Amino acid sequence: MDASASPRLERERHLLFLEMMALGLPKEYESQEINRLTLAYFAISGLSILDALDRVDKDQVANWVLSFQAHPRMVADLDSGEFYGFCGSRTSQFSTSICEVSRQNCSHLASTYCALAILKMIGYNLSNISPESILISMRNLQQPDGSFMPIHFGAETDLRFVYCAAAICSMLNNWTGMDKEKAKDYIVKCQSYDGGFGLVPGSESHGGATYCGVAALQLMGFIGADICSKQAQSAVIDVPLLVEWSLKRQSFDGGIQGRCNKPSDTCYAFWVGGVLKMLGVYEFIDKDALHDFILSCQSKYGGFTKFPENMLPDLYHSYYSFAALSLLGEPGLRPLCVELGITASDDGHGK
Repeated sequence: MDASASPRLERERHLLFLEMMALGLPKEYESQEINRLTLAYFAISGLSILDALDRVDKDQVANWVLSFQAHPRMVADLDSGEFYGFCGSRTSQFSTSICEVSRQNCSHLASTYCALAILKMIGYNLSNISPESILISMRNLQQPDGSFMPIHFGAETDLRFVYCAAAICSMLNNWTGMDKEKAKDYIVKCQSYDGGFGLVPGSESHGGATYCGVAALQLMGFIGADICSKQAQSAVIDVPLLVEWSLKRQSFDGGIQGRCNKPSDTCYAFWVGGVLKMLGVYEFIDKDALHDFILSCQSKYGGFTKFPENMLPDLYHSYYSFAALSLLGEPGLRPLCVELGITASDDGHGK
């Protein structure tokens, strides 16, 4: 095929899409209002990868993100069992009564990860946010088996929230917020017989869960970067089996699937691609085929879709498509700190 006919990344169109999403979400996102901070993370992170954070007012973004932080009324509250992180949206901060502030603190681990990631990307000094209250109260969320609940008054526990806790500690450069040994033991139990990781012990291997497990282990220092070129046999997990499972996720269409016998999906180009990158075996995938698959999901409206046949883009798959293209070395895109899921710092290290 003529190289001139190959699809290209429509940078300006994507920038307009992300700018629009950063300023105001379409009505189709109303049902996701509770995740507004996470949606903002996708938009701001996308702009960061495209090296276009100058298109947002960073002070305004910082003030908006900080408005979601929950603060204890007194130091003794940190021992109450509640988590003092960031809420996911304005509605999660208030009760059903417009005038009455809710007594229920709805801070969430995923929202806290997204808040810190945004603040870090725009250059905000994280020491200004009272990290001690986040870290001390976060220990209340860790369970006896090493897993984490995302919120203090009851929820599921799985690898997503172990990862969030590890990423929070890493970004704050303080590991007092979790018991790393217990977290490691839980992650190891989540590796399945086929090499991938399930969200909980004994569950089916999944691309997103595998990323969470591997990234958390790397952030905590239990596996090193490029472990396959070093001492894979002595690792706490079965690295050869993990590599085999991950490489098998690339499908005949060039894309990457999240589970066995599932269609290729743009987000797994990052989730599984990121795992291969962290393990040091990214060069073994067919990069050209993956690049073509991702660009086949490029929407004429800007952004990316989940599948090639879809027409309308969504913010989630758009961000992870940008992230995957960054892993592929797409010209004009900033490199990633893969284990944190954000653009790398100027010194080349994302932590």
